[in-house]
Amino acid sequence: MSDFETVAATENQAARRGVSGEPGAPNQIGAPQKARSLAGDAWRDLRRNPIFWISLTLVVVVAAMAAVPSLFTANDPRDCLLSRQHDGASGGAIFGYDFQGCDTYARAVYGARASLLVGALSALLTGTIALVIGMLAGYFGRWVDAVLSRVIDIVLGIPLLLAAIVLLKRVSTSSDNVRLFAVIFVLAVLGWTTAARVVRSSVITAKEQDYVAAARMLGAGNGRIMWRHILPNALAPAIVVLTIALGSFIAAEATLSFLGIGLKAPTISWGIDIDAGRVHMREAATPLVVPSAFLALTVLAFIMLGDAIRDAFDPKLR
Repeated sequence: MSDFETVAATENQAARRGVSGEPGAPNQIGAPQKARSLAGDAWRDLRRNPIFWISLTLVVVVAAMAAVPSLFTANDPRDCLLSRQHDGASGGAIFGYDFQGCDTYARAVYGARASLLVGALSALLTGTIALVIGMLAGYFGRWVDAVLSRVIDIVLGIPLLLAAIVLLKRVSTSSDNVRLFAVIFVLAVLGWTTAARVVRSSVITAKEQDYVAAARMLGAGNGRIMWRHILPNALAPAIVVLTIALGSFIAAEATLSFLGIGLKAPTISWGIDIDAGRVHMREAATPLVVPSAFLALTVLAFIMLGDAIRDAFDPKLR
């Protein structure tokens, strides 16, 4: 056997054994390597991040509070007696009663439903608008990108709260459901611009990749390329932005309700209770502090969760 054949046979045996040189030594070249993905790396980083688990726990608690408030309190938030006005803690009312004799803690628990509903639906509608406009602008480019980018700049220049106050003035005397969906619609229409810019940047990067060019050469149309190849790459950064935006929408709803422009009684909302607690703050501070604390913790939880997900999916931070 020639020297070349001997070397080749030795390398083949080493590859089959997964060794290099001596038996038992690991072969980094011949050994199968487990494929790593961005999602897998991100999840590994998230599992080690205590901020992620703290914020996720708070979000889950608030979501459970909004879905099944009876798990957190047995008292009826609408069971109000003036004889209990500003009374201290007693029974299930662990934070006492407000100026109308309502359980402060029960109202804070039930107030999570309206606030979280407005934030979640606003974020969902915002994400839909941002994905459509961002993908069209980033994929087609040229005049489509120029027109849509100017639309984004115009909407971005409109102050959200000021415009919301002007638009919601017209429905301030409408029914509860009309005001609820009006708040959701206004927040979504005015708050999609940042997410659209992020989606546009992701689409511009993704459409230059080799797999998109290969799909185009195989005859795939624009719709299939955008749906099957571009959209999955644009979803991750959009979800991060929308998670942070959800907390901002909850704060915006509370602000509008506090100003008397958003939700109104008898709807139970943190913003409504904060406004009522402010008026009677000298008699008792608890009705103001409790809903304010619930609101602050919820907004902080969503912002922290979004920051943790963003850091995990950002390759520059690895």
